[in-house]
Amino acid sequence: MKQLSKELLVRPGSRIKLAHLDPSQTFGYEKEAAAEQLEKNLGRLSVLQYLLYAEARRSVLVVLQGIDAGGKDGTIQHVMSGLNPQGVRVTSFKIPEGPEKRHDYLWRVHRAVPEFGQIGIFNRSHYEDVLVVRVHNIVPKSVWSQRYAQINDFERMLSDNGTRVVKFLLYIDKDEQAKRFRERIDDKTKNWKFSPADLKEREYWDQYIDAYQDMLHQCSTKCAPWYVIPADRKWFRNLAVSQILCGELEDMSLKYPKPVADLSGIKFE
Repeated sequence: MKQLSKELLVRPGSRIKLAHLDPSQTFGYEKEAAAEQLEKNLGRLSVLQYLLYAEARRSVLVVLQGIDAGGKDGTIQHVMSGLNPQGVRVTSFKIPEGPEKRHDYLWRVHRAVPEFGQIGIFNRSHYEDVLVVRVHNIVPKSVWSQRYAQINDFERMLSDNGTRVVKFLLYIDKDEQAKRFRERIDDKTKNWKFSPADLKEREYWDQYIDAYQDMLHQCSTKCAPWYVIPADRKWFRNLAVSQILCGELEDMSLKYPKPVADLSGIKFE
């Protein structure tokens, strides 16, 4: 099995040109074989989640970013489907409201970090504060440009204190986005997912690509790596994310805790 983690990892300090990547790339995998492997990965993820919960000394934070219609919801639905919902929390970050606007931009993010034994999934994340705020000039460059280092410090602190941070950029091309928007318009069961604002954001495609590239360059670190997932083919996206996530959890060398008492002498009358 090809090690997709090595193929898709953004190495610290490297500069990625997304235009040079093929978002329909599958690295030799075929759809049928990928479906079989995905099922195996989901089974393994379930076992690893149980180990994480039993150990209760560390946690995992999965960050999903991507342009509109990139597949964040679909990834959560298909890759996390085998996990025990009691041990998973999904947080979606929208425009800051209420007390979120009266604190620093990382305040609401830190509050959503998973507790030990848990898996947290961010559908969008603190990276919106170097993406959308940059593209739409919500804050000046002198502000958002400092946030790369602040985010790196924040993620390093999480890592040092037991939270494994794994970040996925779901990368689709502009034609694929248009196709998915059209599906949302044509399918009445998906109409609710489409907004005219989506078309307005599409006008900023090139600016978002520039922002993503700087994000990857500045914030893929050894303790919190970025992976760029070719996501035009949903089946490959699911395979890649599940395989990489399995690898990250395996790398944690999770272990069952020792029993609190000697169980060998226990008898039941």
